[in-house]
Amino acid sequence: MKTHLKVLVVDDQEINRKLLHHMLNHDGFDVVLASDGLQAIELYKTEHPDLVLLDVVMPNLDGYETAPILKELAGEVYLPIIFITALEDQDSLSRCLDVGGDDFLSKPFDRVILQAKIKAHSRIRDLSQKTFEQKKELDFYRLKTEREHQIVEHIFDRALEGNYQVPHLLEYHLSPASMFNGDLMLVALGPTGNLYIMMGDFTGHGLAAAIGTLPVSRAFYSMVQKGLAVGDIAIEVNEILLKLLPDDMFCAASIIELHNNGKSLSVWAGGTPDMYLVNDKNGQLMTIHSQHMALGILDNQEFDSDLLNFSVHKHQRLIMFTDGVVEITDENEQMFGYERLTNLLTSPDYCELPLIIEELYDFSAGVEQDDDISILSLRCAEVNSNLEQIENSYSNLPHQFNLVLNANSIKTSDPVLEVIDMITHIKGAEEHRSTLFLILSEAYNNALEHGLLDLSSSIKDSEDGFVDYYLQRDYKLNELNSGSITIDVKYSPQETMLYLTITDSGKGFDVTRESSDLDNYEKHGRGFLILNELAASVQYNDKGNQMKIAYQLNVSD
Repeated sequence: MKTHLKVLVVDDQEINRKLLHHMLNHDGFDVVLASDGLQAIELYKTEHPDLVLLDVVMPNLDGYETAPILKELAGEVYLPIIFITALEDQDSLSRCLDVGGDDFLSKPFDRVILQAKIKAHSRIRDLSQKTFEQKKELDFYRLKTEREHQIVEHIFDRALEGNYQVPHLLEYHLSPASMFNGDLMLVALGPTGNLYIMMGDFTGHGLAAAIGTLPVSRAFYSMVQKGLAVGDIAIEVNEILLKLLPDDMFCAASIIELHNNGKSLSVWAGGTPDMYLVNDKNGQLMTIHSQHMALGILDNQEFDSDLLNFSVHKHQRLIMFTDGVVEITDENEQMFGYERLTNLLTSPDYCELPLIIEELYDFSAGVEQDDDISILSLRCAEVNSNLEQIENSYSNLPHQFNLVLNANSIKTSDPVLEVIDMITHIKGAEEHRSTLFLILSEAYNNALEHGLLDLSSSIKDSEDGFVDYYLQRDYKLNELNSGSITIDVKYSPQETMLYLTITDSGKGFDVTRESSDLDNYEKHGRGFLILNELAASVQYNDKGNQMKIAYQLNVSD
């Protein structure tokens, strides 16, 4: 028989230790010997046996006192303790079980019974170890998922804060089917006072569907501030999604521009449900059909940026929605549909968006929502923008602060959120909070994992690579007792530029060599691609342990 099972024999009688050692060695077990409880505890810490044969009556520390200590040292993994005893009274045997014993072996020893008991308990221990390892993996995935959700939830909480507020023109309702919204609704004011709105619906819903929100919102806000036309915005967003999304994902979207005087409307619609222009005075309804493919499907040569242009007036409302609105179902699996929606829009009783929302949820009657629901109503009237206020929306004062984190601070805290809180006190930085959070998180984790902890991204290449990588990360972080990370923040009002410098005390790496290895860079350089996409510039020092990031607050300059 073969096994690498290690057995700890604890008995104060040398003859018993020798006898058990001989029997167990003969059967292929590794054997560790202790003469009392104190020695057994010390040996357990260094030898980590799989099973313990424990005498009851011993000097210094008897079996009753030793068993619970060994169980505590074993933690969550089952450690079989078989008491070896000549005692036969019920009270003694019951006490053995009470203090953590799992079985008994009577003296004198019977080899066949000894083998049977060890086999039985070793099988239970094997199952316990497998369960423990599975639990560790599940805990890892749970903690990793929770962390990712915290980051993404933070981003989504902030994503709409950059939306321009026009309550006299715009009302909307967003209802995700899960924690994260695959639908997107962005509002921004252009430099000439025109109002831009983008409503998007990514493939699916939840976290996977929401991954495109940040790059799309950043591109949208940036191009609106530059005063680009709706068609040009569609081209740019399409190109970004082609690079970032997998082939089976895309974004059905409508992008509109309402002129400052409220009298003209430009529309680009790709893969979205019909939109409606509703006249409040006579109930007349004009349907605007989608003219193009969804974003993230066609390359630039095939992409069509042609617009639809409409003359509008203050008695008209534009109604936009994602397909979750018309596809919501009742308890009989009947969809709400376009007909019910258009009947509501043209009804004499129709006045405000909340009535439509109420009808939707009355129709579904508590049936679980299986798609994101987004709908908005835009009054086609004068925007009344305050351009002077927009031009002076950034701080004219320079800001600078420095944070040095030692090993203990790094192990016990995550400074990213606190640094972002400090940065967003700078006037004009708050609307960039989500992007800055992502940039600083990526840079800080790069300094920590590849700088201080010296982790290689190539670990992730194996089948269980991501688990191994983050288990090593946790282990190395817990063992970290030296080193530092410095975060330096500087704001230049002349440039409206924010400079972030992250320096670690690690050994650094050859940036030129790493980036020139295209295969490795494509596998593991996604973080660098994100930083280069979001920041104005990203630079490393020669040693490779310092990253300098420039981020433009006033992206319209």
